[in-house]
Amino acid sequence: MLRLCRNPKHLNMKHLIILGDGMADWHSPELGDKTLLQYADTPAMDWIAANGKTGMLTTVPDGFHPGSEVANSSILGYDQNIVYEGRGPLEAAAIGVELAPDDLALRCNLVCIEGDLLKNHSCGRLDTEEGDILIKYLNEHIANERIRFYTGVQYRHLLVIKGGNKHIHCTPPHDIPLKPWRDYQIKAEIKEAEDTAALLRDLVIKSQALLPKHTLNILRAREGKDMASSIWPWGGGYRPKMKTLAEQFPQVHRGAVITAVDLIRGIGRYAGLDVINVEGATGLYDTNYEGKAAAAIEALNNGYDFVYLHVEASDEAGHDGSIALKLRTIEDLDHRLISPILKEMRNADLKIALLPDHPTPCELRTHTAEPIPFAIYHSGIDADSVQTFDEDACQLGAYGHLHGDEFIKAFLNS
Repeated sequence: MLRLCRNPKHLNMKHLIILGDGMADWHSPELGDKTLLQYADTPAMDWIAANGKTGMLTTVPDGFHPGSEVANSSILGYDQNIVYEGRGPLEAAAIGVELAPDDLALRCNLVCIEGDLLKNHSCGRLDTEEGDILIKYLNEHIANERIRFYTGVQYRHLLVIKGGNKHIHCTPPHDIPLKPWRDYQIKAEIKEAEDTAALLRDLVIKSQALLPKHTLNILRAREGKDMASSIWPWGGGYRPKMKTLAEQFPQVHRGAVITAVDLIRGIGRYAGLDVINVEGATGLYDTNYEGKAAAAIEALNNGYDFVYLHVEASDEAGHDGSIALKLRTIEDLDHRLISPILKEMRNADLKIALLPDHPTPCELRTHTAEPIPFAIYHSGIDADSVQTFDEDACQLGAYGHLHGDEFIKAFLNS
């Protein structure tokens, strides 16, 4: 097991984690049996691998669903058996919703249902402004003293049930594209949760009666866009009990998270990280890569010693099943974000880690729990023989195969 090191050299070094959400993938016949990381033009990623140390990391412990909430908090060293409460409470923290001890917070997607099928989990990329209009509409018509909807980002929103029971089975909507939605309705896992499960099923049905009638959805349909025709609650839990990174690691004095995704903001807040917002950061292929790079550089040059820089674009492309779009997002991450950071910070007293959180194979269009590649670089590191950053090459890396909190300890101490 890796041990916590209190070497003053490590205490003074700054740390940057660059996280390409869902970037890992399977070998594709369309790409000559290469993975997307192998096929893409990624000179900056390959430079980090060739000049640093690499390995493989299991980010999803046995028994847990391969969600981003599990994978990202595991990367930061949190034991899921202690802290896991689902996505909802994390997204509540991100948008400033204070939860009472018995509040059940659920991620609440606005989804597109056509006939019997869940067409997609995102309504064809709903704008946040449109989402806000529909969430307010739902609050006007089906919310009450126990039920409340809160606006998040784009299609990702929040539902809070006072006195709700978390022991319910909810399927993430991105796991079931083009499948019959009725086969995946919310179910109670224990008898005491029947009331909560029935309440949520009723809210879904009521939303399907209300949302298609809204003028915004009628206009979207006329324009050939997917309607936000239903809510889809999932990822429910209570407020988690998490120590901050600073409480656990003496290397972290002042940390920040940079992301366009509420889920990651919520993890960051519970981890004691400041949230740095970047104008034009969308969570999609059109995100502001240069702005995120500049924000990370500025933070590291102005008092922050730990930055978690998260980019969602590749994950969304994987959910869309688009190899071409996912290749574009990987290359944009390399050329427009990682390369400027290396150019500006390569000679700084800085340690850089590069990794995805989980694979999102385009063929499958959802997450898997397979190990992911990672690379760590800093000036003076004893590099291994790996020359490229990809799923196959990093299996030969000097770190081997890490689990649990071994990655964050290796990153902060190596």
